[in-house]
Amino acid sequence: MKVAPPKLLEARWLDTARLTAGLDRHQRLDLAAHTRVHLPLHQPGRDGLLALAEAVGLSGRGGAGFPFARKARATLAIADRMGAPPVIVVNGAEGEPASAKDKLLLARAPHLVLDGASLAAAAFGAEEIVIGVAAGSPGEISVPAALAERELPCPARTICLPDRFVSGESGALVRGINGLPVVPAPLKARAADGGTGGVRRRPTLLSNAETWAQLAVAARLGPDSYAAVGTAAEPGTVLLTVNRPGADPLVVEVPTGTLLDPVLNACGIQPGAGVLVGGYHGAWLHPSDAIAAPLSRAGLAALGGTLGAGAIVALPDATCPLGEIAQVAAWLAAESAGQCGPCKRGLPDAADALVVLAAGAAEPAVLENARCALGAAQGGGACSHPDGTARFLLTALDVFAEDVDAHLSGPGCGRPVQGVLPLPPAKGARLEVDWSRCTGHGLCAVLAPDLIRLGPHGYPTSTTIPVAPWQEHGARRAVNQCPALAVRLQHRV
Repeated sequence: MKVAPPKLLEARWLDTARLTAGLDRHQRLDLAAHTRVHLPLHQPGRDGLLALAEAVGLSGRGGAGFPFARKARATLAIADRMGAPPVIVVNGAEGEPASAKDKLLLARAPHLVLDGASLAAAAFGAEEIVIGVAAGSPGEISVPAALAERELPCPARTICLPDRFVSGESGALVRGINGLPVVPAPLKARAADGGTGGVRRRPTLLSNAETWAQLAVAARLGPDSYAAVGTAAEPGTVLLTVNRPGADPLVVEVPTGTLLDPVLNACGIQPGAGVLVGGYHGAWLHPSDAIAAPLSRAGLAALGGTLGAGAIVALPDATCPLGEIAQVAAWLAAESAGQCGPCKRGLPDAADALVVLAAGAAEPAVLENARCALGAAQGGGACSHPDGTARFLLTALDVFAEDVDAHLSGPGCGRPVQGVLPLPPAKGARLEVDWSRCTGHGLCAVLAPDLIRLGPHGYPTSTTIPVAPWQEHGARRAVNQCPALAVRLQHRV
């Protein structure tokens, strides 16, 4: 089946091309090109595959970094006890705006991802392989075309998920496969355990696209050759998405432990005012720390950072850091599932405080309110979204402390907000307040407290408010019952 070449990101590598092998010569590796570029794949069997994953220290590349072999053993133990074959799930629902590595793999090297999933399916006697992709992404076309080109050890299918941040959370993905709303489960449940956490209540082995591709590379190379690059504790390579102001991001493959500075240089980027590592659930680093930061989980953790999903953004000196952060904070708050206190109150409160802080001449209490809201959001969420968002915002307040002081003591830093931090095009619903009609009645804030905050004079603090799906009921109540007809609900496509 012929697939039109996807208009996708450029792939580069430093030192070694493994996951990105052949992408300098092929826009997309169909099965014929894939077999020419990569060595033959041998099936190691159940014990051999587990031993291989342990020998190379394979960990999840979607953010949490959980050891693959430990997750697989837990899944198989439950499968053996239940007498039910497991389900293999490929998580390619990359809703992180700053990350595109999984989208690139599924669009341009889909067979490498399918190789890894097929190895596990054959070795573990899986019932099915399910590949989750974001609706509208190139993988929506590329993955089914790849499935049609080859035989797999069990049935396989693709499921398209809403292109939202929380769609990539493992529980949300499993719920989507099971035909439920694609939001994290209200109560945490491990996919490996089956039951409510698994696909069709089966024990489910779920990893992101890069993890499966890394497994296929390790099976081809063997433990010793795989560990020829990288660090002793984290051998092999890692995929990064390096975001560039005013240009498409680059997906770059580097040996684990490579310093960040040469990666930025290779992409034509300077550290600027600060560098975000790990994406919007990651952490900010001071420029002086960033240039010498080793790109490994242990190396970044020692600096207070995190590798996360491998997304990197350098913030130029010419843009206002707090204005940039406030935009992302508002987006992250609207992207939540709204199922727990931290997402319903903590993140919106923090986002509102950051908007006020970015505007300049803010009271010191605004900063304290933001820190309190983020502190309360940590550790109590139904998923990792509140914790990751809090880390992103709290480290920003520390790294950009001088800018925070400038916005507290005066009109601000004087720099415009250039929109450097990547965000998807505005879509969905928003509330709009018509100042020519608003009389400061305040009923809207009573009916939609998650959306509308009132200033000291009783008027809404914002005229345009993004509305998450879980907030639409309150938004419609505010519109329908506003005595002055000053509130409108607009939908953007």
